[in-house]
Amino acid sequence: MMSITPMVRNLLIINVVAYIAFTYFGSSAPFALYDFRSELFRPYQFITYMFMHDSRSWGHIFSNMLSLFIFGPMLEHRWGPQRFLIFYLVCGVGAGILYSGIRSYEFGQMQQAEQEFLINPTPENYHSFLEESLKGDYDTQMLLDFKRNQTNTQFIAAAKQDVKNFYEKIINIPMVGASGAVFGLLMAFGLLFPNTELFLLFFPFPIKAKYFVLFYGAYELYAGVQRLPGDNVAHYAHLGGMLFAFILLKVWERDRSNFY
Repeated sequence: MMSITPMVRNLLIINVVAYIAFTYFGSSAPFALYDFRSELFRPYQFITYMFMHDSRSWGHIFSNMLSLFIFGPMLEHRWGPQRFLIFYLVCGVGAGILYSGIRSYEFGQMQQAEQEFLINPTPENYHSFLEESLKGDYDTQMLLDFKRNQTNTQFIAAAKQDVKNFYEKIINIPMVGASGAVFGLLMAFGLLFPNTELFLLFFPFPIKAKYFVLFYGAYELYAGVQRLPGDNVAHYAHLGGMLFAFILLKVWERDRSNFY
């Protein structure tokens, strides 16, 4: 097993220190990545978000840092610290860009559903908004109550306010985590060391890196398209990290004298 390399060690330290600092001594909210429609959005968040992690669960940072520890050293040994850091950051920023693009489209659909309901506040439009914004993850009792009181002006006003509140709440949900950058490392590992056998806890047998990357990427695509109610994982950020990793590797391959 390859020993930990300098840049991987530095990234591990930065992420862990940031996690402890913002969990116990301050809020990571200004450094998380928000949709550009949100008042909380800042351009620098495309960099800072990848060093923030969910303070409600140590499992988020643990899984990301474990993957960085496992896959990072071999890549840094091959590229050197500077190129490894560039790769890591490009994948992280790319993941944020793709995720933001997909979410921007989804928010556009949500905003349209919101406007349609505010103009024509019917139970059908209310249901359309809830499905577009919450993907089935909502209390159906609200919809039933509205159907029973659809001509009540006070109830209509309350429903309009609920829709506005839902929209503001959802658009201000941030994304945090190094997953996009880590998935970029995973893609690079699978491409550069395809036949390396991995021994994983959730696989009962060793699996070659190329197959693991293929299966994991397919799963992330499926999970992103068929998002289940309550699923708050940024699957498109994972795919974005893998996509930008593939593109960057192909760019570097054009100059093999510097690639290795």
